[in-house]
Amino acid sequence: MTLYAVEALDDAIEATKSFLWPFDRSQWLRLALIVFFVGGSGGFTPFQFSGSAPTGSGPDASLPPGTPSPEAVAPGGIELLVIAVVGLIVSVLLGFLFVGSVMEFVFVESLRRETVSIRRYWSDHWRPGARLFGFRLLLGVLTLGTFAALLAAVLSPVFYGSEGLAIGLALLSIPIFFVVGLGSGLIGGFTTNFVVPVMIAEGRPLLDSWRRFWPTLTGQWKQYAAYVGLSFIVQIAVGVLTTVAVLFGVVVAGVLFGVVGLAGVALLSVAEIVGGALIAVAVSLFVVSVFAVALFVAVPLQTYSRYYALFVLGDSEAEFDLIAERRRRIRE
Repeated sequence: MTLYAVEALDDAIEATKSFLWPFDRSQWLRLALIVFFVGGSGGFTPFQFSGSAPTGSGPDASLPPGTPSPEAVAPGGIELLVIAVVGLIVSVLLGFLFVGSVMEFVFVESLRRETVSIRRYWSDHWRPGARLFGFRLLLGVLTLGTFAALLAAVLSPVFYGSEGLAIGLALLSIPIFFVVGLGSGLIGGFTTNFVVPVMIAEGRPLLDSWRRFWPTLTGQWKQYAAYVGLSFIVQIAVGVLTTVAVLFGVVVAGVLFGVVGLAGVALLSVAEIVGGALIAVAVSLFVVSVFAVALFVAVPLQTYSRYYALFVLGDSEAEFDLIAERRRRIRE
């Protein structure tokens, strides 16, 4: 039996080279923006806040007579500030997740049409992107809720002095944690890599596309099991390459802008403002340079990973093939 996941390894390399070379600066910049959001949109970070107002019955004895207590000055001010900050962080994360979900469609559409156009593809796909956002949010809440419930069950005996029971429950919960995490990761990964292309190919909503893809997945489970195994290896290789490239960028940027920073340090005793400005500029340029290197490296690696999934999907079901023309050119 031919394994599509094996054949697609080399095909994805050829497709990536054809798509990204010759180098086009504007296309790479647009892809870097897409990859920036796509690379971070798969996760979900919960933020929880709990707190209560101060319960003191009178002014603090340590304060001078006549000094108003903190409660009198700003009742609940700290709690409101914390709530506002947490709310802002959650809003930013949710906004990032929404943009990343729509960018999944922009990315696949760019590979499909071999042309990158963020505004046009966003306009075409923001509604299915919103559905993907809701699905990811729900999946993240369910996964983290399950983890929280398991953790609570493990820790609850500790409060009653049953440490031995807590250790036993912890051992029993390890495989459950693993299964839940693996299942959530597979659902999220298959949704991103295969269901999103089905949504684009057939114009179906997300759950409908999952039902459409399900017979292909179950009917050719060996093909997709091979994809999962090889994709895991590919992701490790991608991670290693990214780390090496970014570390190289850190070293180069550190040498270049370290000189500017040292000059700023030397000037602190003579001209504090000028020295501080030089240090700030050096640090800012260092951070921007490392970030730019990371994105520059991520563009071909993420493009390869997505092409790899599209080749496997098209080989397993021709009706889902979004890159039939590129496949034909490469294999001929």
